[in-house]
Amino acid sequence: MPREDKAQARLRTLPGVDAVVTQVERHPALAGIPRRRLIEAAREVLAAERRKIIEGAEGAASAEAVAGRLVARLSGRGAFSLARVVNATGVVLHTNLGRALLSPLAQERLRAVAAGYSNLEMDISHKERGSRYAHVDGLLQRLTGAEGSLVVNNCAAAVLLALETLARGKEVIVSRGELVEIGGEFRIPDILRRSGAVLREVGTTNRTHLKDYAQAIGPDTGLLLKVHTSNYRVVGFTAAVGSRELAELGRERGVAVMEDLGSGSLLDLRRHGFPYEPTVPEVVASGVDLVSFSGDKLLGGPQAGIVVGKAELIGRLARNPLNRALRIDKLTVAALEATLYAYETGDALETIPTLRMLTETQASIRRRARRLARRLSPETHARLGVALVDATSQVGGGALPTVELPTAAIALGGPDRPAHLLDDRLRSGQPPVLGRLLDDRLLLDFRTILPGDLPSLASMLNGL
Repeated sequence: MPREDKAQARLRTLPGVDAVVTQVERHPALAGIPRRRLIEAAREVLAAERRKIIEGAEGAASAEAVAGRLVARLSGRGAFSLARVVNATGVVLHTNLGRALLSPLAQERLRAVAAGYSNLEMDISHKERGSRYAHVDGLLQRLTGAEGSLVVNNCAAAVLLALETLARGKEVIVSRGELVEIGGEFRIPDILRRSGAVLREVGTTNRTHLKDYAQAIGPDTGLLLKVHTSNYRVVGFTAAVGSRELAELGRERGVAVMEDLGSGSLLDLRRHGFPYEPTVPEVVASGVDLVSFSGDKLLGGPQAGIVVGKAELIGRLARNPLNRALRIDKLTVAALEATLYAYETGDALETIPTLRMLTETQASIRRRARRLARRLSPETHARLGVALVDATSQVGGGALPTVELPTAAIALGGPDRPAHLLDDRLRSGQPPVLGRLLDDRLLLDFRTILPGDLPSLASMLNGL
């Protein structure tokens, strides 16, 4: 029989889609996966089998064999793509892993607001339309000392909205040393162009003086923009203009001044061993007209871009039609209100996970690592080369880039269990565990491993 005829004969022996789906639809590893998804995956597996036969592969897979490949493809994915993971990287504000964890109160408020109707934009006492921003505006005013506030969906959006509102068609003066790039290759110059403003660079990469701003101000100037370099540091022979100096120049020349803090904090963390970082209240007190910062970085709340400052300018931002495209939903309002409430009551360091993780001592972290080590069998210790080691964690999220946090980790890996293979196995677990590879060892950093993660992590390690 010619080769083409043999291939056609083998193709005819392949099972149909329905036969494959019938084989797998009750498989426990695929529980919760909709039938439509099973059908689509079965078609893909069968298409791969057809390609093999056409390319000359001998034999044809049975319905059972194709079903096994389908189970292998789909098992472990679950019904939902967005899933919980164990963060053992030691990066507290890990952008790829969702950044800030929400506090128990924020989670409670999310459930309460999501499960029923709410007064999101309703003034119940007068039975009139209200403002979604009113739920957090008073908190932000009290916590920052600003006259007003506005919240949009992230900090880049906050900067875009301010630039488009205050400087469209006008010049925005920025120090060359502050033309930063944030995550995802978004750059301040790009945001400026998108807003319709014209970038006017002053100074040099490492030194910018007040006179540079003063000499650049002209009839086309719409805004003086100061950008905090929160994701990198320039050290050595440097000079930068402070917030207060720039605010005074802006007032003298009748030009608004905005400062983008990026990962702005409401608390001074120096007493916990962190270097000096300007806080939002401090920058507001300097006289800057607008200050923008993120909700899901050092603040420890949901993703949001917060702008605080002069009431008149905040009002202009709020009235901009672009604001509607950038506005926050009820879930963000609920989580942000709960996060800010913790600062108002003075409980932020104890109840907001980001702050608690950042300020936890190495001794406390080491105790948690030892608890995990005690859950591992002697055989596991020997097989995986388990060792408790000192290491350093990172803040992450583009915040405090030079800070290294002393931490404790469990190191894994040896001749019989190479670290990279252990890394692969842990990432394919349920839930996936993400550590970091360092010098042929896999480190599981306990600064970011939650107490509730210990039982499942121990079980996984004992099974490797």
